[in-house]
Parts: sequence; structure tokens; C-alpha cells
Amino acid sequence: MYKLFIRKLFFLFKPETSHILITYLLRIPFLSKILGWIYRFEHSSLSQQVFGLTFKNPVGLAAGFDKNAKLISKMADLGFGFIEIGTVTPQSQDGNPKPRIFRLLQDEALINRMGFNNDGVHTIKKRLKRRRFNVFVGGNIGKNKDTPNAEAFRDYEICFDVLKDVVDYFVINVSSPNTPRLRELQEKAPLTKLLLHIKRLNARLANPKPILLKIAPDLSNAYLDTIIEIVKQTKIDGIIATNTTISRANLKTSKENLEEIGDGGLSGKPLAKRSTEIIRYLYQKSNRAFPIIGVGGIHSPADAIEKLNAGASLVQLYTGFIYEGPVLIKKIKQELVKFNKVDE
Repeated sequence: MYKLFIRKLFFLFKPETSHILITYLLRIPFLSKILGWIYRFEHSSLSQQVFGLTFKNPVGLAAGFDKNAKLISKMADLGFGFIEIGTVTPQSQDGNPKPRIFRLLQDEALINRMGFNNDGVHTIKKRLKRRRFNVFVGGNIGKNKDTPNAEAFRDYEICFDVLKDVVDYFVINVSSPNTPRLRELQEKAPLTKLLLHIKRLNARLANPKPILLKIAPDLSNAYLDTIIEIVKQTKIDGIIATNTTISRANLKTSKENLEEIGDGGLSGKPLAKRSTEIIRYLYQKSNRAFPIIGVGGIHSPADAIEKLNAGASLVQLYTGFIYEGPVLIKKIKQELVKFNKVDE
């Protein structure tokens, strides 16, 4: 029903308008509950303990969909096992000029250059303090656009300090292609310094939070070796692989259309292969030293199972959720139970 009717309706609008429309529709009283009755599926074998947290199922919502923590309970109703909010920055910011998100229908993909648009960490904390939901929430944090890289650690520190009592894990985002020079923070020296700083802050907490790093799919395998070294040195709790890509290789969308769209991070089916390659590489080369959350191009149960078999402990959806609808969450969980993949 979703692909035949609902998606066609939403795709009549520009992508960002569609997202706003979905946000308002899900706030209709009991609508998410009704959708939950239709699409929700749970089973005891889906439970997974990762980073010291027990997830009721391994299918999460990736950062970017619920930037401002307005839809957590609604997404939980649809069956997600965990929700990642953000990216959150210290100060609110509007992000990049519109239009800034584009559909590549032939490729079942999106290009976005949102630019960390969000309401700011203090406003988002107020929403999270009112939380009435039984689902883990991750805080994906970043720096404001105008903050120089040399001072970026202060932005991450502010976000960590403000959110530490209202989220269940943190994600350090230095891999978005849509904030100028942000990816320079993935270089070994600044990344190590940033992660060690957050780890020191975390160590002061009575109940430290899992700290994860989200990496780009555009890193070379040689630099993935460096990422493994950094994770071991800083003793962070895991990796999210991967963010969006700046690559435009092997797309069905015409070169002219891509040039018209311009810059931005590509997500969806074209990202699936590289994302899985990175998961497998990190898993094998690190000798299973840390957990991995797999994200990128999951549009079917087979895609999710492929990432789990490659070494991911959990998976996240975004673009696949937009193209396939909430039935995708249900189908993935049903297949995991059927093939017992969650117990491997």
C-alpha cells in the first residue's frame, strides 16, 4: 500500500516538503499507534546487547530523519529498536539554502546538503527531558558551521555536557560532507584529540555513555587501518559505518541532472556496496575489536542481513525507509527471526 499509494502522494511534493508533511501527519492522535498495529513485529530473539545496552531489536532510525527529537515516540511505534537524533549543534542554525535535498528516483537514492539544520542543543534537551518512550535514543553531535576546526572540540563538549543525562549513547559526527571543512576532523591528529577529550568528559560521569564515531564511506582502506588504530587508542565504544558519500560513480541518473543538483551527500541503494565493504573490512582487520552499526543502502531484508553477516551488530535505516515505508522495518525483523541471524 505504501509504495502504490502513499509514496506516490508524498513524492508529488519536494523532498523537504514531504518530510514536513510526514512530521505533521504522524502527530495526528493515534495515527502512529494504528500504523504500529499494522507494521510492528517483535520477537524475543531480536534482543541484542551492544555497547552495554540491551536493544529490543537491531533495526534503528539513522540520524537526519528526526533531527530535533520531535518524532521519537512515533518512530518507536513503527517498530524501530532505537532512534538517533541530530546532528545536534550548540547553537540553532538554519542549515544550507533550499532546495537542499533531491530524489534520484532511478537510483532509489537521495542527495542532501542540509548542513546540520537543527533547533540547538538546549531546545532539544528540553524535548528529551519530557520523554515518555521506551526506546534507546542516540545523540548525534557536531559543530556549528561558523566554529573554526581548531575550536570544534568546544562545540562537541557543549553538546555532550547538555545531552549527557537525556540520551543513551553519543555519536561523534565528523563525516558529513555538508559542513565546510568538517571532514578535516577525520584526520588522525584532530580526531584522536577530539575523541580523547570526549572520553575524558565521559569518564567523569557516574554512568558513562557509549561513545561512537560515524565515518565517511569515502575513506580509503588504508585510512580505515588508521581508524582502527584510533578506536583502539581512544577506547571509544564503536563505529557507525557509514555516512553519505560524495561519490557519483555508477549512477543511472544523468550527468546533466547531477550537475544541476550540485554538491551534497548521496544516500540510498548506490551506497550499499561500499558501506558493506567498510563494515567487513573494519570487522575483519580489527579482529572484531569493537561493535559496528551498519547504515547505507538498506532497502530490503537481504540488505540488512548482508550488513549483519559482514560484521555489523545493529543496522540503521533512512533512505530505504523513505522509499520502502514502515513495512521495511517489519520485514527485516521477520527475516532475522526466520533465519536466526540475530543470534550469530
